[in-house]
Amino acid sequence: MSYLQLAYLHLATVLPAFILGTYLMLRRKGTATHKLLGKFYLLLMFTTATVTLFMKAQIGPKFLGHFGLIHLLSLNVMYGIPVAYFAAKNGNVKVHKANMMGMYIFGLLLAGSLALMPGRLLHKWLFG
Repeated sequence: MSYLQLAYLHLATVLPAFILGTYLMLRRKGTATHKLLGKFYLLLMFTTATVTLFMKAQIGPKFLGHFGLIHLLSLNVMYGIPVAYFAAKNGNVKVHKANMMGMYIFGLLLAGSLALMPGRLLHKWLFG
């Protein structure tokens, strides 16, 4: 798969994840709807994090000629997903909330902000 195809796939999963994550944070917690949409959100986040691991870093230092510092955010999301899921299953709301907030802040807001920096593909698409 080309870098451009990966970028489109990443956008196709990260944009709905952002919308769904925002919705879930603003709505009542613990309902059947929250639980169902939360599982879909975790699937979107896992998919988008996995896709990014196949995307070669475009700026900054590279590890193994492929990975950049931004890939650490993807690994953080992949770690946080099962932790948050099993915390919720076991009734540990504090751990669940902390991991979900971390995933949203670092995996969506911070990574999204970094994607808008000069030299990144999304910056080129949006600002020329």
